[in-house]
Amino acid sequence: MIYLDYQATTPLAPEAAAAMLPWIETNFGNPHSPHRIGREAAAAIEVARERVLEALHSPAGNLYFTSGATEAANWALKGAASRLPENRRRIVTLVTEHACVLDTVRWLEEQGFEIDILPVRPDGLADLDLLRTRIDDRTGLVAVMLVNNEIGVVQPVAEIGRIARGAGALFFCDAVQGFGRVAVPLQECDIAAVSAHKVHGPKGIGALWIRQGTEIDPLLHGGGQEGGIRSGTLSPALCVGFGEAARLLAERAEPDRDHVERLWQSALGALGPGWIVNGSTQHRYRGNLNIRREGLDAARLISELRQLALSTGSACASGSGRPSHVLSALELSDREARSSIRIGFGRYTEEEDLIQAIRLIEDAATRQRSFAA
Repeated sequence: MIYLDYQATTPLAPEAAAAMLPWIETNFGNPHSPHRIGREAAAAIEVARERVLEALHSPAGNLYFTSGATEAANWALKGAASRLPENRRRIVTLVTEHACVLDTVRWLEEQGFEIDILPVRPDGLADLDLLRTRIDDRTGLVAVMLVNNEIGVVQPVAEIGRIARGAGALFFCDAVQGFGRVAVPLQECDIAAVSAHKVHGPKGIGALWIRQGTEIDPLLHGGGQEGGIRSGTLSPALCVGFGEAARLLAERAEPDRDHVERLWQSALGALGPGWIVNGSTQHRYRGNLNIRREGLDAARLISELRQLALSTGSACASGSGRPSHVLSALELSDREARSSIRIGFGRYTEEEDLIQAIRLIEDAATRQRSFAA
């Protein structure tokens, strides 16, 4: 199997797996207990927290571990919205956001908040002029993701954050796909979400970064383990794995970036004529190659190429039968969206494997065209 679905999840770094093992096998203490093994677990969690903060290049702020990015986004949006004053109950976001953001803001709309879901340009990027007109003195919260999970475009989050905060609104950034891949402009954010399994850490853990001085209400109630505002017993193993993955991000930043750039150039060079890249190629994380070809049945191609692990878009929406909402937002027809595949690669992708995968994709696409003719 050649794994090319890095946006869905990344392979667990061997170093992270090794760091987690003692906390699974022998160091099983509850990190919220007062005895020695509990305190040892708590100390390991604090080291992991610092490593994630360092990888984020965090300004003054606090990091709270969560069960993943979905919880973090729900907490950010619901927790911030619950504190908005009556004259600022308007929430602005983009149509290309992840479902955990879009579905949450739609739920908030049912609770009486005014929701404004803005379109994007055909290249997938936000229209800054439109944002400036729609973020006004009634807006209390703005939510925009840094790197799109389906097409890899990098939104001008720093500028959007300045627009939002300049208008007196809180700015939440879903930095899940951007963390460790592009710079996260936390200096212009009030709240940001990250996830371990997108950066070669374990599944089941994410984090919410909250700027010092920003207050949001809890989503989960109970023991108040995380700073009194996020209840639930933390897993030392998951936290340690996240921390080690974050440490590796800093250590491997330059070689990872250079490797992904080489893979991107090699993949483009190996593709034959007729392929179109979806979304901006200039403002993009290069480890996400979302492409389409006229007449291609992407779902059929993926089912035929069982030796490849790739996708048509978000893993969260797989099996829905509906065209990607992100590709539809780029003004692609249903036919064009269904002829699109997403090839995701990164740290552990071998160049020769990627080239072989491209050749297999080319051959399968050619067979489809021949059969259709």
